[in-house]
Amino acid sequence: MTQERGPRVNPSPQDMHVLPEPLPQQEEFYRPPVRFGPIPLEAEPLGWDSRQQFKKHYPRVDLPTQIIERVSLGMDEAHEPNRLIWGDNLHVMRQIPSNSVDLIYIDPPFFSGKQYNVMWGDANETRSFNDIWEGGMPGYLVWLNARLYEMKRLLKPTGSIYVHCDWHASHYIKVEMDKIFGYENFRNEVIWNYGKMSNATKNFPANHDMILRYSISENFTFTPIKGEESEYKKRFSRYLTGNQVLYGSVKDSEDKLITGRIKKIERGIERTVQDDDVLFDFDVEFKAQSDVIYASIIKGNSSERIGYPTQKPEALIERIIMASSNKGNVVADFFVGGGTTAAVAQRLGRRFIGCDQSRVAVAVTAERLKQQAVKRELEDAPIPDFTVEHWGIYETGRLSGMPSSEFQKFVLGAYGASPMDNGADGAHIHGWRNHLPVWVGGPGQVNFVNAEEVRGFADAITETAQYRDANLRDGVMLAWGFTDEARDAADFLRRRESVDIDFIHIRQVRIGDADFREHIVDRAGYSDFLTFVHPVEVSVGYNSNGGRAVTFDAGDSSVVNFESNIVNVQWDFNYDGKRFTATPRHSFQRGGPQFRVTHKFERAGRFRVACRVQDSRGGEGTWVGDVEVS
Repeated sequence: MTQERGPRVNPSPQDMHVLPEPLPQQEEFYRPPVRFGPIPLEAEPLGWDSRQQFKKHYPRVDLPTQIIERVSLGMDEAHEPNRLIWGDNLHVMRQIPSNSVDLIYIDPPFFSGKQYNVMWGDANETRSFNDIWEGGMPGYLVWLNARLYEMKRLLKPTGSIYVHCDWHASHYIKVEMDKIFGYENFRNEVIWNYGKMSNATKNFPANHDMILRYSISENFTFTPIKGEESEYKKRFSRYLTGNQVLYGSVKDSEDKLITGRIKKIERGIERTVQDDDVLFDFDVEFKAQSDVIYASIIKGNSSERIGYPTQKPEALIERIIMASSNKGNVVADFFVGGGTTAAVAQRLGRRFIGCDQSRVAVAVTAERLKQQAVKRELEDAPIPDFTVEHWGIYETGRLSGMPSSEFQKFVLGAYGASPMDNGADGAHIHGWRNHLPVWVGGPGQVNFVNAEEVRGFADAITETAQYRDANLRDGVMLAWGFTDEARDAADFLRRRESVDIDFIHIRQVRIGDADFREHIVDRAGYSDFLTFVHPVEVSVGYNSNGGRAVTFDAGDSSVVNFESNIVNVQWDFNYDGKRFTATPRHSFQRGGPQFRVTHKFERAGRFRVACRVQDSRGGEGTWVGDVEVS
């Protein structure tokens, strides 16, 4: 079943003891010949600052993640769930502990044009790609380098990273990765040959992408992938005894491969081979998969196709995960897109972290993982749960339903304050920010702060050591709203400054207002962070067509969030009341939302149907109805 949860309050940098990840020392590699004299060298990646690393261009922002739901797939809740996160991957990665990931595969936007790379159409995705295309190739590389640097920090010493790219920028990306990961840690340029048909007449047909593979050290995890069948085995299939070729069955052969193998074995055993000596043992010998992977692109009728235009085949990702991770390892994809990496990791018994800047991508990936689990849950061992989390943009409806203690932690984290230790002031002072006491109202949006709560907070301030010893006279109250009496009480305390040394300044800040977000929005490019969205109001009509077919229409659904529009509609035609699982082919439709759909049910009877709708600002709403099918 699906369970709503509270915030995941990430540790602060101080709590995590995060130290800057050093760049590799490669003086010899970048040393110019003396005879050339001074030559300008770029031994550091583009965008690097020796003091601030990439934080000079992308300052750190610590915000909590809001757990929207925990999807239960059968494993005990005591097990740590996998994670699927909607948010800016750079800032999400900065809040993940170092040395915690075994394998990273990413398929970042190619340097091939803004419109080509906008896949889902929601506002957060558009904003992100506007940042990427602000400049030319240097701007793109600085944007990517900041993220590659964090990925290096996340990888364990045995970890590897695969970066999927194409001819537009692969050579530039390799130069930058040599600087970040080390030239000596480059392992392969894997070629994905996708066999696409082409009518090119002036160039060789473009038929492949490149995947750059780097490790963190010499001690990396890698298991060679076997080919389908050894060419030797095919060649000598008629001579096989079990899975071996014995000398006695081929001793009269003049095949040069046989005669050459006989000489090699005789040198090793220092005698003449006998009839029962093994020349080839195909349980031991095999042809390892080369660095060229042949896997067709997803066809229109493929069962794994979800409509995502650059969706990669599971066969490709499976080879990468099998080669560079073991069961139980953590696999991460920070450009999760249509969810192929997460789905394959789930199927192969790996843990996963998936992240994307598109709300729709995360929603589609979640449904793909649920559908896969439904197909497997009756035949396999329990599958770990996964959480759907939001970073930087939060749903007000779910926040209002939190327990008070969890709501306090979330609001304090979003405001940049630290929670109060359990002490005498815990009832009236919930946290501290820059030496100022902070109080947080309740989660309910209709329960505004009253005058008594203002006076209680003021009394608590007067009991602090800072008030007595450091002349502290200020405090901050955070809430969805304040009654007129509460504002009057704060004004009364403030006016005492002119007549009483015991005056108190209480700043009343509405959650989500500009004052609440000032520590975020003052930074360039961060204006959309720390925003709150409302659910879509979903309205569905339907009529029976006979023959168990019913037409549904969600076209009257409406958005509440400012300057938003509906970007995706999902349908579950057999909703169990606990876990929304989109019916296959009804999770995402390239070309526009599926407002109007016709579904033929497998039998007559009563069905519960659910419709889930996402808007371009990240709002989501769900409609549920019982439908009589005849």
